[in-house]
Amino acid sequence: MDSFRLDCVFYYVSDLDRASHFYTTVLDFALDSRDAVARFRVDGLLFELVPTDSHELLSGQGNARLTLEVKDIEIAVQSLRTKGVTVSDIHQVSNGWLAEMKDPDGNEIVLWQYI
Repeated sequence: MDSFRLDCVFYYVSDLDRASHFYTTVLDFALDSRDAVARFRVDGLLFELVPTDSHELLSGQGNARLTLEVKDIEIAVQSLRTKGVTVSDIHQVSNGWLAEMKDPDGNEIVLWQYI
């Protein structure tokens, strides 16, 4: 059997321009390439935005979440809020702190700071 290799992680979006703007402007992701989809390299991982007209695919209720590690969660949350992003309060868990937000299509994004 061939070994499996990770290709990418992707989110469905309703408007590729709007979503690309959010990820490049708000999260400072560098756009790697764009054709039918938008591609970003985030710490070596390929992250894609895939446009769709299906409202079922845009539910934002999936099991996967994009989780971004930050050095200082308080500074990260404040920075996002100054950009107009709604971010949850910071929650402490057993091994760190987290805060949650959503992209314009409701895809969940978690900010994470390890203890």
